[in-house]
Amino acid sequence: MSAGTAEYSISNLNEKTSAEIEGVIAKSKEELFNLRFQAATGQLENSARLKAVRRDIARMYTVLRERELGMTQEPAAAETAAKEK
Repeated sequence: MSAGTAEYSISNLNEKTSAEIEGVIAKSKEELFNLRFQAATGQLENSARLKAVRRDIARMYTVLRERELGMTQEPAAAETAAKEK
């Protein structure tokens, strides 16, 4: 089993727009900050969550970078390209 949240798998992220992914990145970074703070103060109950959130963020950045390089398309852009054909 891989670390991370099933909600943020590659297939689910490919269905979201870049703006939605950037919003989720902001939420995840805030969660990561809170988890690090809890770890530093000894209040963290699930230390595996740190790794999962870090990997989710990395996965989101990977999807955004693939779109930037043209390896994949944003869902709205993919629908537009399909209609043009």
